[in-house]
Amino acid sequence: MGKEIERKFLVKNDAWRSVEGTKYRQGYLNSVKERTVRVRTIDDKGFLTVKGITVGATRLEYEYEVPASDADEMLTELCEKPLIEKKRYKIPFGGFTFEVDEFFGENEGLIVAEVELESEDQVFDKPAWLGEEVSGDPRYFNSNLIKHPFTKW
Repeated sequence: MGKEIERKFLVKNDAWRSVEGTKYRQGYLNSVKERTVRVRTIDDKGFLTVKGITVGATRLEYEYEVPASDADEMLTELCEKPLIEKKRYKIPFGGFTFEVDEFFGENEGLIVAEVELESEDQVFDKPAWLGEEVSGDPRYFNSNLIKHPFTKW
């Protein structure tokens, strides 16, 4: 069993832009809040991820690599639309890695940062470019951005 504990923040300026990003495409085979089933491509690899309901900043997560061609076909033929298109930037800071997601397509203009923790109350230093915390706001869950894209808020 895997657990994911992460906190999510808006990004308030471009001071984080110091590394190259990686292109992600993802879609959802199931996006109900009790469980999501995500298909994702990262560069030339495919992944299938199952996540449970989020309680606080924690949820169950299981991820498996699948052939990239299968992932591409599922994204095209089976996933709910629109797909999530983004670039992910991994930024080391204070002993943690902040993952900054810059969205495109239907979610153009949205930039969020996530940090994975060992426990919900773990203390960490926040970089100056980190803005308002949105961990508990379901509008920012990727699975909800397909139903209510950022450009339509």
